[in-house]
Amino acid sequence: MGNVIKNYYGKVILFGEYSMIYGSSALLIPLYTGSSHWDFIWRNPGKRNYASNRSLNVFYNYLKDNERFSEYIDVARFKTELKKGLFLDSSIPSGYGVGSSGALTAAVYDRFRIGEIEDPMELKRFLADMENCFHGNSSGLDPLQCFYGKPFILDEDKKINILDENFLPENVHIFLIDSNIKSDTKSLVNHFNEKRKDPRYLKAYEELYLPYVGRCINSLVAGEAEEFFDNLSKLSYYQTIMFEPMVTEKMMPLFFVKRDVAHFQIKLCGSGGGGYFLGFSDEKDATEHYMVQKGYPISWII
Repeated sequence: MGNVIKNYYGKVILFGEYSMIYGSSALLIPLYTGSSHWDFIWRNPGKRNYASNRSLNVFYNYLKDNERFSEYIDVARFKTELKKGLFLDSSIPSGYGVGSSGALTAAVYDRFRIGEIEDPMELKRFLADMENCFHGNSSGLDPLQCFYGKPFILDEDKKINILDENFLPENVHIFLIDSNIKSDTKSLVNHFNEKRKDPRYLKAYEELYLPYVGRCINSLVAGEAEEFFDNLSKLSYYQTIMFEPMVTEKMMPLFFVKRDVAHFQIKLCGSGGGGYFLGFSDEKDATEHYMVQKGYPISWII
């Protein structure tokens, strides 16, 4: 490690949270307001840090029980450093859909890797297998984002396209809304997978919802702000119908606020059901004023 502390930032899935596993494109950006870094208990004791060390031991047991991981992870060194009090000091909130387990996975891979996985899609699959310890069915994109630390698109051809950090149009601002409820990602993903077994739901999902995921990504990256907001309003509407358990009762009214009134549109952030929700604004002052009046705590990402 030397004297340089490496940070593993959280992530925000702007688009693709319930579709990238099934072939759609996805757009992810780093969450620079939350990060993790390695430390040792002897240098920084505390209950929270002991708890982190214990949770890492659970992760170690998961990794050592599968020979696949030993090809690229020095599992023995991981155990040795855990005995010395290694922990991950993190400011990324857990259960909020912003990459707490992704950052942990990326940090373990980065610190203890014994070989390079050059192909991004192969690395994504390997990180997904690692993160399955926490979610059961990870896409691998969260830890990949946390490992790269740069915005990127996973396109429909399964290629990773790294974006410039300043790719957003000047009049598109992004914020998070705290629902003050922790989200249970695993149960929500299981619910979604069960819904997909209904042919009528699957048809509506594929023909109505999925196209707007791609349209939102393409118009945003192309800098077409007005077209982007039009696409986003339709995508958000379909989320209130197709992902009803994921849109909490408290947050539902915000999905139907007209943009000409408060200059924003919101959508799910991660699995939904709690945690953060994601907002896009074309006028920060107007959005901030509305949210303060209505009593919704927000924090600006960009």
